[in-house]
Amino acid sequence: MRPTSHQNATLDERITGALVGAAVGDALGGPVEGYSPEQILERHGGRVHGIVGPWHGDDWRTARPLAPYHKGDGHVTDDTLMTHALVRVYARVRDHLDAYAVADHLVPDLMTEPRWIPELQTEALPLQRIFLAEKWLVTRIHYGHADPREAGTGNIVNCGAAMYMAPVGLVNAADPRAAYAEALDVAGAHQSSYGREAAGVLAAAVAAACTPGATPDSVVSTCLALAKDGTRTAIERVCEEASRHTDFESALGPLRDAVSPYDTVGPDYRAPSLGARRPSRLHAIEELPVALGLLLVARGDYRHAVLGAVNYGRDCDSIATMAGALAGALGAPVPEDWAKTVAEASRLDLWEPAVTLTRVTREIFARDVSRRRAHEQDFASLGGRECSD
Repeated sequence: MRPTSHQNATLDERITGALVGAAVGDALGGPVEGYSPEQILERHGGRVHGIVGPWHGDDWRTARPLAPYHKGDGHVTDDTLMTHALVRVYARVRDHLDAYAVADHLVPDLMTEPRWIPELQTEALPLQRIFLAEKWLVTRIHYGHADPREAGTGNIVNCGAAMYMAPVGLVNAADPRAAYAEALDVAGAHQSSYGREAAGVLAAAVAAACTPGATPDSVVSTCLALAKDGTRTAIERVCEEASRHTDFESALGPLRDAVSPYDTVGPDYRAPSLGARRPSRLHAIEELPVALGLLLVARGDYRHAVLGAVNYGRDCDSIATMAGALAGALGAPVPEDWAKTVAEASRLDLWEPAVTLTRVTREIFARDVSRRRAHEQDFASLGGRECSD
């Protein structure tokens, strides 16, 4: 497979591709989340090639361990609910975010604004759907009055912050270092250790993917230049393995083997090891390195990257969310039939958040330019250098 190139994609197209691509990946991965590639193969009589129904069919309301969530049929999960919530925060603040923006805007959004929850098939507070690691935001910040910059300390270390950090990368399009720094600040309210690090690196990866001429290889190189500790090593090992494959079928087992030494959850995803999800400088979340690896395997092709993520199993909705965001940010087209089905099934306008974030991103960039020019003038007045203006 030749590398996919979409160098002429505009900012609007990249933001739309990333946000719609993330939501579609999320919806495709939801019904097979938590299972192994072998179980997925047996259940579906082959690999998943598109939108499928619930694992337990019509018994989704009562079948354990998934009840009461309707995963499948094109329904997005909490990955997309959190991503759209963060876009709404940007729309309110209309500037760069920090941990206090999470406390002032994201937490109230989760607690007080009923919305249609696709997996519950009803209107409810997002707080009633999000996972325990995201409920921590409300517990620590609203009820515990923790300093937002440190509220993530003590939470289980997982991909909870990284899974919705694509908007930070998009707001900082083509500036990975700024995206990394902003995401680390935002994620401090939610995660610590390698969970927080993954949020920073995912945002940087999305920002790098928006750079004109970007490729999967350049995105990975940017991640390796910024990532620290176990996160960096896991990305390096997984992507080394990914470079040997051109099809996800042959890559699924080797990528899992490559990330396994850094993943604390262990071989049985539904029965985590005793050391799972604890802070460490030696470990990494599984989802981000695998998403980057599958992006390489797919040479940036959206369909190939997302289907690889879906069929990988385990936390595949989050892996597919990340892979979809990265491929979309590179400019790879999201299949229109998938996007239309997911939007209709989830009762969500998948394009409106992209329109909103594009507008806000342009405003923030203009504000950044003004601030930078003011700084240049002040620095020149200090004798630091001669101002060119």
